[in-house]
Amino acid sequence: MDFGFSDEQELLRTEVRKLLDEACPLSEVRALQETPDGHSPEVWKQLGELGWLGLVVSEEHGGAALGWLDLIVVLEETGRSLFPGPLVSNTLAAVTLADAADTGQQGRWIPGLSDGSRIGTVAVLDERHAFWPESLQLRGQRDANGWRLSGEKRFVTDPTAADLFVVAFRTGDGPEDLALGVVEGGAPGVSARSFPTLDQTRRLGNLELREARIADDAVLGAPGEAWPAIERLLDRGAIAVAAEMLGAAQAALDLTVQYAMDRVQFGSPIGRYQGVKHPLAEMHVQLESARSLLYYAAWALDASPADVPRAASRAKAHMTEVFNRIGTDAIQLHGTLAYTDEYPAQLYYKRSKFARPLFGDADHHYDRLLRRRGL
Repeated sequence: MDFGFSDEQELLRTEVRKLLDEACPLSEVRALQETPDGHSPEVWKQLGELGWLGLVVSEEHGGAALGWLDLIVVLEETGRSLFPGPLVSNTLAAVTLADAADTGQQGRWIPGLSDGSRIGTVAVLDERHAFWPESLQLRGQRDANGWRLSGEKRFVTDPTAADLFVVAFRTGDGPEDLALGVVEGGAPGVSARSFPTLDQTRRLGNLELREARIADDAVLGAPGEAWPAIERLLDRGAIAVAAEMLGAAQAALDLTVQYAMDRVQFGSPIGRYQGVKHPLAEMHVQLESARSLLYYAAWALDASPADVPRAASRAKAHMTEVFNRIGTDAIQLHGTLAYTDEYPAQLYYKRSKFARPLFGDADHHYDRLLRRRGL
């Protein structure tokens, strides 16, 4: 494998960076966090027109049919900008449909997610913030033409922006008696709401289902056999979130390095002092290690599926620890300036806390790695 990016991928990075700098600088991010949905429909439309919403979707369904390393390039840059749109949520909904849906279902939903005319997200977790099959408890009740769901899916990303939800639900008493189904936002018995979090640049909330109906033609695959698809969804989610964390962590480090060069104390830039430059060097080394793990995991999604569970857990666990340290150290090295709302360091710190539990924190993924080794 070659972790050097191609000329085309570097061009893609440049174009993403240019668009985000122009259309969604940090000043716009701050403004959007005060809006109900927390994102810009105009920028979202631009992403759809440029083909970035369907980057890993097949050409048949309006996508670019590129690989996950190409998507990682985009997600690094959206993370660097603290981009507030539902890009990860929408992408996960699209690739889950491509993975688990039949041809008719794919043609029904994926094109709209690829061109930006619809927004999708995934709703997997219930009351327990745990990612094992036995932890998923929302039970579907069978009727003549499908399933009825009553309950709440929690920790759903971008719930109020989405109009399509890929929902995990239980079909029986066995640990892996699970199914995936598509629920349309605004359908009878379906409502979504966000709740306040530390990081107001992103949205997190719950999907409430009250006798909501999933017809048989909206169930993805065979009912009761969805756990492998759900696990692949969780792995992709962990890798996608880790990619945005990488970009945000790099931006926080760059901001701190620049501050260390600009801030003069006792007649010298503070970056010359060991108490500043040594932590900065450690942050850089840790970030490069996390970068290598992430790139390998993204490569495995396209080239080595058997390696994905282990690679995804290693990447998300290490990236979570590294970003949390960089977020904290950036605050400390800036001093009291970093605590002000006007300075961006606190935004990256808040993003590190928000992203930490998404698709599993470090403890979950270390536990998963041990389980896979039979320990």
